Amino acid sequence: MMGRRALEIERDALTDLLPRIDDAFVSACRLMLGCKGRIVVSGMGKSGHIGGKLAATLASTGTPAFYVHPGEASHGDLGMITRQDVVLAISYSGETGEIVTILPLIKRLGVPLISMTGKPKSTLAQASDVHLDVSVAQEACPLNLAPTSSTTATLAMGDALAVALLEARGFTPEDFAMSHPGGSLGRRLLLKIADVMHGGAELPKVGPDALLTEALLEMTRKGLGVTAIVGPDDKVLGVYTDGDLRRTLDKGLDVRTAKIREVMTAGGKSVRAGQLAAEAVQLMEKHKITVLLVLDDAGKLEGIVHMQDLLRAGVV
Repeated sequence: MMGRRALEIERDALTDLLPRIDDAFVSACRLMLGCKGRIVVSGMGKSGHIGGKLAATLASTGTPAFYVHPGEASHGDLGMITRQDVVLAISYSGETGEIVTILPLIKRLGVPLISMTGKPKSTLAQASDVHLDVSVAQEACPLNLAPTSSTTATLAMGDALAVALLEARGFTPEDFAMSHPGGSLGRRLLLKIADVMHGGAELPKVGPDALLTEALLEMTRKGLGVTAIVGPDDKVLGVYTDGDLRRTLDKGLDVRTAKIREVMTAGGKSVRAGQLAAEAVQLMEKHKITVLLVLDDAGKLEGIVHMQDLLRAGVV
């Protein structure tokens, strides 16, 4: 029951934040959007943990940001802050000693200061150019002491800032992938078909007058379960797959004498090498196939991409 109560209290704290997406919130967004340097986030204790997460979220969504520990700031790290930056200070009480200590130095630099506190009349709130109210009616902690619903509210307000800035900047999934190249999203959005396709000596292809048996040998040698049928100029005429072989056998054709042009599928689904690998997956799923031809702008064969290649690359 206590777990349910904690969630209900934190839910109510988030609901109470909705009216506070107001003029102050807009002003904070404008300051951050107009920042020519970076957003410097600072907070102590639990607020510091929230600040570190917020800085990371901002940085990964198009707003350069980093976290500075307020205790270290008064011992040299304040030098990380330049006049081009904007400071975002987090303190629920608004009276955290380490934060209050560096306020005069921030003011002396002339750096815009945004604060998040639960006390609009606090020292930090009053010293700020913009104050965001993250006060809560009560903590989820039954003693009303441990920061719980207050840190949740602060985290949510920070996310609201990051999302608003993301939208204002026209930040795209491709932009996100650029800052997350090691993640699954980065692989899906950055990997090109050229990075995973088979080309050159690995490319199975035969001419239209080749016997079906010759085409099957080519498929076996290259191990992709498919061969392209091309003309003298390497322009694709058709494609033949393992599935086509089953259909050929069902028709009762003599595989020893049949020519590949008699049984091939004309044309075939194709993509360009410069397309995203994710587009190949989408096309394969749409047409329920596992292989695509890769053609250049003139319709000449450049490569073949197989679903297994996309699986190995982590695109699927």
